[in-house]
Amino acid sequence: MILLEGKRCYLRILQEEDAAVFTDIVKANKHYWSVFEPRQEPGFYTVGRQKERIRESLYQMRDRREYNFGIFDSDTSNIIGHISLYNIKRLPFLSGFVGYSIDEREIGRGIATEAVQLVTNFAFSRLALHRIEAYVSPRNHGSVAVLEKSGYLREGLLRKILYINGVWEDHYIYAVVEEDF
Repeated sequence: MILLEGKRCYLRILQEEDAAVFTDIVKANKHYWSVFEPRQEPGFYTVGRQKERIRESLYQMRDRREYNFGIFDSDTSNIIGHISLYNIKRLPFLSGFVGYSIDEREIGRGIATEAVQLVTNFAFSRLALHRIEAYVSPRNHGSVAVLEKSGYLREGLLRKILYINGVWEDHYIYAVVEEDF
C-alpha cells in the first residue's frame, strides 16, 4: 500500500474495495468533469466498471507503469478526487504523465495543488523518474494554475491532440524535470 501524506489531503492507491465510494464521486462529478474529459457511456458510472478500472490500474502498478491514487480529505478521510501517474516510460525517457480530478465541491482549497506536488515528489524520489508531463486545456484556468503553482512549466501548445466531446481540442503541454522540482 502506498500512502502519501500532505497537510490538507493524503493519497492512497485505490483498491477494489474503494469501487463503490469512488463510483459515487465519479457520478456526482459527471457533468463537471465532462467539460474537459471525454463523455462516457452510462456503464462507466457503475461500481462494476469502476472496479474493473481499479483492477486494471493495480495490474499496471505491478509493472510500474501506473499509480492510481484516491485523494482523501485529511480531516474527514472522505474521497474527494483522484490523481494518476501513468504512461510511465523507462530509459531512455524516465518519464510519466500526471492527471487529476477534484470533486467540484472541493475546488479552491488547494487540494489539487497539494496532490500534484505529492505525486510529483513520489515520482522523483521513489520512482527515480526524470520528467513528469501533463496536458491541460487552455480553457481550464484552474488546472493551469495548479500546474504552475506545482512548478510545472508550459512547454508549448499541442494542436488538436485530444478528442473530447466530439471535438479535437488543443492542449498545453506542461512538464517538470527533477532538478527543477
